[in-house]
Amino acid sequence: MPLFMVKKEVFGWVKSGQKTVEVRRGNARRGEEAVFQCGSNILRLQIAKKETGRLDEIVRQDNFKAIIPSAKSVEEALEYLKSLYDSTEGLFTAYYLSCNSDEHLNSK
Repeated sequence: MPLFMVKKEVFGWVKSGQKTVEVRRGNARRGEEAVFQCGSNILRLQIAKKETGRLDEIVRQDNFKAIIPSAKSVEEALEYLKSLYDSTEGLFTAYYLSCNSDEHLNSK
C-alpha cells in the first residue's frame, strides 16, 4: 500500500475530491489502496488504476486539473511537479484514485 506524505494544500485537495490523480517518481508501488498523510491527518483511498511513463506522457490535457487543481494549463501543472523534483527524467507513475462515496470515512 503506497504511503504518500503530502503538504497541507495537497491533502485538502485530495480530501475535498478536487485532486483525483497523484503523480510520483518511479515505477508503480504495489497495493490497491493509497494512504495520504499530512502531519497526524491520514486519508485512505482506493487506487482505480496506475499509469507509468515519462512525466510529459502522464500529465495531459485530459487530466492535469485532477493532478494539480490550481493549474490553468498542462504546462503549469508540469512546472508545479518539476518544482518538487530535482530532475524530471525517468519514469513517473500516476495513481488514479477512486471516487467512492465512502472514501473519506477513513480520514482522521
